[in-house]
Amino acid sequence: MAYHMRVRAGALIVKDEAVLLVEFNDENGLHYNLPAGGVDPNETIVEAVRREAKEEASIDIEVGPLAFVYEYAPNMNENKYGLTHSVALIFESTIKDNCEPKLPDDPDPNQTDVKWIKLSELNDIVLYPRMQDHIISYMNTKRNITIIEEHLLEA
Repeated sequence: MAYHMRVRAGALIVKDEAVLLVEFNDENGLHYNLPAGGVDPNETIVEAVRREAKEEASIDIEVGPLAFVYEYAPNMNENKYGLTHSVALIFESTIKDNCEPKLPDDPDPNQTDVKWIKLSELNDIVLYPRMQDHIISYMNTKRNITIIEEHLLEA
């Protein structure tokens, strides 16, 4: 079954005033993304956040509260990131003990590294989507939203 909107899940991991980003080098040049990707069938959003962090940065994480929601509507953005309408749920997350981020054994095409970028240097890099100001604002205010998962509610 095809859906008109794709749900994505991602991790915002900040440690020592730096954010963990996945580095890519492709037809758009050198750029960075948060560890994130599409939610698979029969997978919860939180499971997807964990899986994407493992696949893209070789880390196990604790998924915390929802930090922010990002929407990409192709028709409102001249299709700059493709034709698929998507909503990404980005969760504040922490790396579990004894895990160090590294390039995975089987990285995504064009993925070249995993790097800690200082919050003070976010405006010096190309980040897709360009949410540098939102990341910095979130880290200053820590306003988050609780996600309610039906399978965790009392019967």
